[in-house]
Amino acid sequence: MFPKPVAELKPNTYAFESSPMVKSTGFREYDARWLFEKEINLMGVEALGLGLGTLLRQMGIKPEIVTGHDFRSYSSSIKHALVLGLMAAGVKVHDIGLALSPMAYFAQFDLDVPAVAMVTASHNDNGWTGVKMGAQRPVTFGPDEMTRLKEIVLAGKYEYRDGGSYRFVENFPDRYLADLAARPKIKRKLKVVAACGNGTAGAFAPKLLEALGCDVVPLDCELDYTFPRYNPNPEDMKMLHAIADKVREVGADVGLGFDGDGDRCGVVDNNGEEIFADKIGVMLARDLSKLHPNATFVVDVKSTGLFATDPELQARGAKADYWKTGHSYIKRRVTELKALAGFEKSGHFFFNAPVGRGYDDGLLTAIQVIEMLDRNPGKSMADLYAALPHTWGSPTMSPHCDDEKKYGVVDKVTARFQDMEKAGEMLIGSKIRDVVTVNGVRVTVEDGTWGLVRASSNKPELVVVVESPVSEARMRDMFHAVDKILRENPEVGEYNQTI
Repeated sequence: MFPKPVAELKPNTYAFESSPMVKSTGFREYDARWLFEKEINLMGVEALGLGLGTLLRQMGIKPEIVTGHDFRSYSSSIKHALVLGLMAAGVKVHDIGLALSPMAYFAQFDLDVPAVAMVTASHNDNGWTGVKMGAQRPVTFGPDEMTRLKEIVLAGKYEYRDGGSYRFVENFPDRYLADLAARPKIKRKLKVVAACGNGTAGAFAPKLLEALGCDVVPLDCELDYTFPRYNPNPEDMKMLHAIADKVREVGADVGLGFDGDGDRCGVVDNNGEEIFADKIGVMLARDLSKLHPNATFVVDVKSTGLFATDPELQARGAKADYWKTGHSYIKRRVTELKALAGFEKSGHFFFNAPVGRGYDDGLLTAIQVIEMLDRNPGKSMADLYAALPHTWGSPTMSPHCDDEKKYGVVDKVTARFQDMEKAGEMLIGSKIRDVVTVNGVRVTVEDGTWGLVRASSNKPELVVVVESPVSEARMRDMFHAVDKILRENPEVGEYNQTI
């Protein structure tokens, strides 16, 4: 019988090679994420596979799964350890090899396989690993499934079955790219910078954009798992600045940046100005609502208030549903509401039928940006952005906070704002209009200026975002007010970036 996991082992010892190590905090709200060899070892990954196979049978899911891995030095070995565990649980495994997360989601449909386990740490720094899992396409696991999986794995309550098998699917990326490219070529001649941060998307994004008829300028598309220039994360200002510099250098119409596993896309306009993903979402919602009036769009709580207040969206009967941040939450909500699309400030975009299949795909997002430009001849990306009502918004800021402490801090901050609202206290010189607690706490004052604090689902961090429709000064005032309340909690550390 496979041993029950332990929480901590010392590397370079007999025990490390003979026992599974799985730290409990790696089971997050909707993904699994660990520091490899510090929080999980290969035997621990095998235990994860055994647990996942056990859970699939308990859920009544056909024991058949798609798996793939991102481009990191250790991802392939982690995937094979996961496969061993899945096979021991009697699961039939379809391995698509080096892949993007949306490629694995597409494989669920294309290969008619119910479940998926994609080995990726997404945009996390090197050293991290993880698995994105699902069993009911197109949605991925949420807190209920992750809690059940955690309980099975940590207690060692595996169910061994015969019948497990392994199949490698040759040349699967070609099928994925062909599916995305099966559309009319664009009419405009667009020069597009494709930035991949030396991550997995570099093997696929330039090919797709060329197939659409774009003049592609590759930027950091050579695969290099050391990520020599910057981490492939289109929400990171370092990557966005690199894209902006290249756009200005070559006179591109748009710059597109993809994260480490290709399920997110960031955008820079023709002037080299970074456009935060929530504003790109508003632009795409405007464009799609012309084709699909009265559409519903699901939006995460970190995103701009324009989805609810934009006059053009209101005129076309568009409805905004603000929901919990997290690709699994938004994906599930899009499916439940039969929404046309879902948008996250992080750059996860979800397009439902007839545009997509409901899962997040950075390459499909890039297609929608390109086709939006194609449907607006004579208008640049900067023109479309300038047409939006102006707001002043911050990037996503992430002060450090230990996994074991971050939810408690958010509870205290939430209670603090709720008490202020009940007492009629002023915030940045204004009355509090509402306090929304669907995911963390989003506090809004009378002029529409708001601030958000929530716990990161994937890293030992908090998430802070602020926005004002009035002025940059009001936005900064809100940041300082939120930060002052955060600093009442000594568990909160330094920010990754601030405004």
